[in-house]
Amino acid sequence: MYCPQVYTGKIEISGKLSASAINKRMVDGSLRLTSLGLDGDEQAETHFHGGPDRALCHYPREHYDFWKHQFPDQEDFFIAPAFGENISTTGLTEENICIGDIFSWGEAMIQVTQPRSPCYKLNCHSGISNFSAIMQESGRCGWLYRIIAAGNVSPDEPLVLVSRNSDVFVREAIAIAFNMPFDEEQYRRLMSAAGLSASWSLTMQKRVMFGKIEDFNRRLFGK
Repeated sequence: MYCPQVYTGKIEISGKLSASAINKRMVDGSLRLTSLGLDGDEQAETHFHGGPDRALCHYPREHYDFWKHQFPDQEDFFIAPAFGENISTTGLTEENICIGDIFSWGEAMIQVTQPRSPCYKLNCHSGISNFSAIMQESGRCGWLYRIIAAGNVSPDEPLVLVSRNSDVFVREAIAIAFNMPFDEEQYRRLMSAAGLSASWSLTMQKRVMFGKIEDFNRRLFGK
């Protein structure tokens, strides 16, 4: 059982980030979780964030120690929820979570759909011009959930794994999607993972169809 810290945020406008909801605040007490996420939480860049397959973002709290070590001059920045996550835990990482894993959380049921795809707003937010690319290469990306059953949730209620539906760990999905050379066999393996998000499935289908990996620059650098 893993009790989460929970965060939500509203869209804010700033010269640094334009429109963004990456600045999250900790939530105490019960709140409603629906198919589109937690009550009170918003997403600005909907091409990369939000929607039924990306309703919640989970980031392992232990990764922040790694980032502090990598960027000691900015260690004060690296504390949850610096990356705009909704859920922060210790003990759950990309190494032990699989695509398709289903957790109970309070009254709700949630399913892992894909790794987080780091985007360019992390660069502005962190003050590190290529941070999104560094996160992607590191494999410390976190992951996203769809909501299988809505309900009330709270930080006092643990995440409990109730079903494992594939053998593709999130760390493997990150490697296949972001860090390996073109490999049709691995793309087909990832597509076969029960619970994979529709957008990631489509991306892998396009790779197989066209025989090449898509350009990451718009997502990673905004251009």
